[in-house]
Amino acid sequence: YRILSIYELYIILAFSLCNGDAEAFSTDLLVGGPRCSGRVEVLHGKTWATVCDADFDQQDAEVVCRELGCGAPVEVLGTAAFGRGEGQVWTKELQCRGNESQIHLCPKSYTLKHDCSHDNDVGLVCADMVRLVDGSSRCAGRVEVLHRGQWGTVCDDDWDMRDAAVVCRELGCGEAVDAVGNAHFGPGSGPIWMNKVACSGSESTLKNCGSSGRVSDCQHAGVICSGVRLVGGPHCAGRVEVIHGKTWTTVCDADFDQQDAEVVCRELGCGPPVEVLGAAAFGRGEGQLWTEELQCRGNESDIYACPTSSTVKHDCSHDSDVGLVCADSVRLVDGGTRCAGRVEVLHRGQWGTVCVEGSSVIAAVVVCRQLGCGGILSATVSDTAGSGPIWMSQLTCSGSESTLKNCGSLGWGKHRCSHLDDAELICSGHKMPRLKDGPHLCSGRVEVLHGKTWSTVCDADFDQQDAEVVCRELGCGLPVEVLGAAAFGRGEGQLWTEELQCRGNESDIYSCPTSLVKKNCSHYRDVGLICSGYTAARLVNGWDSCSGRVELLYLSDWGSVCGDSWDMRAASVLCGQLKCGSAVAVLGVDWFGEGSDHIRADVFDCHGNETHLQLGCGSVLNFSSSSPSSPEQHSHICVIGFNCSGSEGHLGNCSSANLLNLSCSSREQLSITCSGISIRLVGSGGDCAGRLEVFLNGSWGTVCDDSWDIEDAQVVCRQLQCGVALSAHVPAWFGPGTGPIWLNEVQCEGRETSLWNCRYQSGGKHDCRHKEDVGVVCSGEVCSLQLTKGCEGNLEVFYNGTWGNVCVNGMNEETVNLICQELNCGRTGSESTSRAKLESSPNWLDQVKCRKHDSTLWHCPSDPWGHNKCDNGKEVAHITCSGRQILPGSCSGRLEVYHNAVWGSICDDQWDIRDAEVVCRQLGCGKALSANGSATFGAGEGVIWLNRVECRGDEIHLWDCSYSLKNHTDCSHKEDAGVTCAVGKSEMITTSRPLPQPATSPVVLLVLGVLLFLALVLLSGLVYQNRVLRKGRAHSHIIHSFRHLIS
Repeated sequence: YRILSIYELYIILAFSLCNGDAEAFSTDLLVGGPRCSGRVEVLHGKTWATVCDADFDQQDAEVVCRELGCGAPVEVLGTAAFGRGEGQVWTKELQCRGNESQIHLCPKSYTLKHDCSHDNDVGLVCADMVRLVDGSSRCAGRVEVLHRGQWGTVCDDDWDMRDAAVVCRELGCGEAVDAVGNAHFGPGSGPIWMNKVACSGSESTLKNCGSSGRVSDCQHAGVICSGVRLVGGPHCAGRVEVIHGKTWTTVCDADFDQQDAEVVCRELGCGPPVEVLGAAAFGRGEGQLWTEELQCRGNESDIYACPTSSTVKHDCSHDSDVGLVCADSVRLVDGGTRCAGRVEVLHRGQWGTVCVEGSSVIAAVVVCRQLGCGGILSATVSDTAGSGPIWMSQLTCSGSESTLKNCGSLGWGKHRCSHLDDAELICSGHKMPRLKDGPHLCSGRVEVLHGKTWSTVCDADFDQQDAEVVCRELGCGLPVEVLGAAAFGRGEGQLWTEELQCRGNESDIYSCPTSLVKKNCSHYRDVGLICSGYTAARLVNGWDSCSGRVELLYLSDWGSVCGDSWDMRAASVLCGQLKCGSAVAVLGVDWFGEGSDHIRADVFDCHGNETHLQLGCGSVLNFSSSSPSSPEQHSHICVIGFNCSGSEGHLGNCSSANLLNLSCSSREQLSITCSGISIRLVGSGGDCAGRLEVFLNGSWGTVCDDSWDIEDAQVVCRQLQCGVALSAHVPAWFGPGTGPIWLNEVQCEGRETSLWNCRYQSGGKHDCRHKEDVGVVCSGEVCSLQLTKGCEGNLEVFYNGTWGNVCVNGMNEETVNLICQELNCGRTGSESTSRAKLESSPNWLDQVKCRKHDSTLWHCPSDPWGHNKCDNGKEVAHITCSGRQILPGSCSGRLEVYHNAVWGSICDDQWDIRDAEVVCRQLGCGKALSANGSATFGAGEGVIWLNRVECRGDEIHLWDCSYSLKNHTDCSHKEDAGVTCAVGKSEMITTSRPLPQPATSPVVLLVLGVLLFLALVLLSGLVYQNRVLRKGRAHSHIIHSFRHLIS
């Protein structure tokens, strides 16, 4: 063997290299892996060569990891696990003993035993040189570094977010969320290897940062990294990726909801979620998809605290990678737009300010870039003092940081400032509109503030969509008219050199795309705009919220409306806008009282199908309060059209095509009545159950049951604010209605907020009769049922705010069994008659007859609520169930079932979230959070009754699922299954229903009956024969005796 010098032979890990040249070389080969892991390559002479996996073992790995300053080897990977290399394959075989400090000390064989290619390139995973311990995951905890084979801690002196960013990057743990000190994760032990760490933030490893070396005593530093990241978008937006081990994985959009988004945004230190986007909105990811489903409640601090389901229910690809937009963690406030104002940062859920003292202008550059607001125009002390904590001061940034939090500072909350020192910025993206020289704040010449300069806008570059955004941003309602040719006078100064290209749904003009103006414009073509100024409407002093005097909010002033120009079409639009159905009447003459002196006289020209009121005239040029000579008279001029030459100083100097002079008395203020809530439930005595009726074309009518199902009923209950639908009842269950049948073939998805958002047929065209009228029962009325003594007693239901009786008349076996099952009181029961506990209690239900397919009592046919001839002195249903009731609160723990008078556990083979869903539903414990196995809640004792449980997830009871029932000796209590439900916690979940026994076939019973009958016949024959024989013997004895006497 020949020993090579250190200058002849080096080794690299392609994801983690030792010098700058090697790093630049390898980065082109492999990108994105964590440090201390990668394909093994050796430098021989001036050539890098890969190593064959058949010629590399654990002892070689020990030496490689040691020489690179990494921890012990974690895994040796063959078959080009980190990608195929290029160039030569090393022609020697390492034969290390494992205790060498460097590979040039290892013996080598010059004869390879294997014929290798790059398909056999060996890879290696070493433990990191830095780790986070005593935290909630490998990405949070006390910082410890490996030096000379021994782990030690890091001192928190001068420890900041730049240092934390390096640690998180080195561990492949996403962005740094917080840099903590004061032994936040508890004190460590052993040496303190580093003190006064000074990273720039760009280092690849903590050891590359400057420090003052070992100290004997100080508080220990900690780091919180995000176990999740957003990729492919600006800060706080992008494709969601979750770290699994050391690999980043994407998340399926079908397995991610608003609660998961809340936690991800919080963990990343961003604001609340703005939007969850599916279908790879931020591009398709690479590599693995996460094989678990997050089931966050939304209040967790990080995703590691969220329950997960190990079984993903959807077959996903990278085309379904989920994306997320969170609000940013820095903002500019009180500056007019999002690109100007006082600097505030979000830390630990609270907004605070930034002190300008000692902070460089580079920090301002980072803020503007982070917000996507261009470059910096000015950085000063804020004119308006902030409030709350002062989070950051003495900011030192390099300019390369992606977020202000990655800049150096004195530390969170450490400062020598007051709010008089709060920082304020104006970024180049600061764009703000105004309306100048108009008769009121919501009309005038359009001008845009870009940076620090106001500019007018060319009329050829401004359309209706742009107008909608400007009116919205100014809080001026909807646009009425866009006017060209300097209708509000010619402006001064610059003309804006950009053209707005708004879609119309943006919140401000900054969000609109722009392009450079190609047209030649002058101030003679300055565009003008009239906005309605109306931002809200209400009805006051009426009988309810859907009737009263009409008042409109104009800017910040509420005023009444003159009734002269209003008709039913305009009133119907307003009723619809207020979600009050349709208009019933337009009333005048002070019907609901006199309003204020401010009376609006605008003309609303509506067709009746609009969603909001639209002004039919240009503008109100003059509206005055009461004059001394006529205290109840208000005069108004409403301009219907304009005829301007372009030279007028303002719109009032233009001639009008039609001036409508309005004179409005305070006694002519407009009042209207709307139909109110346009659906109702009638016939039950309560508001949340009954026959469904809708208000259309001025009258109430019913709904036909064609295509009607539980999803449609859910929407009705939601619209009426009556909870959830318990049933979509059988036709005319609450009695037939009268009048028109307005709707038919209703088809809701179940998520709509109003019945009118569903598909339906209307207009009275149908073949239905009132015996098909739909009825609905919502949970707002019927809350529960009970037996007065737990699992036996009088049956009572809570309806319309009162407990009442259920009568026994017509009750069948299916009904009794279903009631026991709903109450978790066994699978079967028996009924008898009883008297009511209280003579005054109502008899709510009678003739209840459940069917085999009914899953709840509320789905069963019965007489209408409260309509019966039941005698509560002797006809109240008394039910005795076969099982015991489950104690409330048992909503997480080891699952046990009651069978053959013995409690036993369930084996976790094939146990998944769908099985847990059924258990939680059966126990009334809400949504299943997780399906637990491996005796998570401790090992049980005794029998293991069930194994291989397979539920679809929509079953009402566990017993409706497929399972193996016996004393399972093939499963140990180390495999006991458990569940965690959304409501309550306990140590053990039990279900007291006896498990169903195999049913005896009717044919078998018949055969056994016939055999028993034949046996009885045979037995009877034998008995008769025996009697005859006895009689014969007796007769013979008598004759013999008689003969003996004669002789």
